[in-house]
Amino acid sequence: MDSRLTWAQAACARIMRPVVRLALAMGLKHPQMEELLRDLLLDEAHRLWRAQGVQEPNISQLSITTGLNRKAVTSRVREPADLLPSTDASAAARTFTSWLQMQSDDPALRRLPVVADSDAMSFETLARAAGRGNWHHRSILDELVRLKLVNEADGHAELTAEAFVPQADLRSMLAFLGDNARDHLQAAVSNVTGERAPMLERAVFAKGLSLEDCEAIQALVRQRWAALHHELTDHMSRAVKAADGAAPGRIRVGIYTYFEDAGASAGEPSPR
Repeated sequence: MDSRLTWAQAACARIMRPVVRLALAMGLKHPQMEELLRDLLLDEAHRLWRAQGVQEPNISQLSITTGLNRKAVTSRVREPADLLPSTDASAAARTFTSWLQMQSDDPALRRLPVVADSDAMSFETLARAAGRGNWHHRSILDELVRLKLVNEADGHAELTAEAFVPQADLRSMLAFLGDNARDHLQAAVSNVTGERAPMLERAVFAKGLSLEDCEAIQALVRQRWAALHHELTDHMSRAVKAADGAAPGRIRVGIYTYFEDAGASAGEPSPR
């Protein structure tokens, strides 16, 4: 049992190191991180007890499960609010993704008239379909321009990015970071704890190659992902349409690469 706890602590340290790096970069200090960890411990303790049929676990049960004293358990007066936007499927994201799919099949559609008098494809018709008629095309276009994903000039809109990565909006970037990393870790944790059938969670690792080779490998992954992204988006879109968007399932498929100069790595603790 001692070994199991030590191994789990070491794994959590590896996972939390980049989280701590992000926290320090964003200006978070120990009090905020301590409060965050306490709230997460309590949320997950509630989930564990409810999974065992206890809908409202008492203070003692939560205290024993988390290791928090009774005062710490009772000090939270309300559930923490999630202040980041949803990344699931905003009108801007759906429009951008649909547009990306179209231009993948026909590169000429990378540039569209904002509006068109005839039946020709325009940004207006694209946005109306992707936004399901709930958003004005002007609002969606303004958002994509603000995120620097689309340019507008001479009555035309043009794609300027290959993926919906809103680098001009820190709040949205943090939301994507949180959602993507969360679901990646959810798959890995589920595989370790055996809560359900194994999820796909694989990686390939190499050490002792040049940084130029790392760049070339990343370029290869980007190229292959572009094709897979197109296929996945098409399949998911048809599945959502067939279920009228009302089915309970959700899925996120991701891919990542990370490389660095291992000789100057800041990813591990320095010798003491």
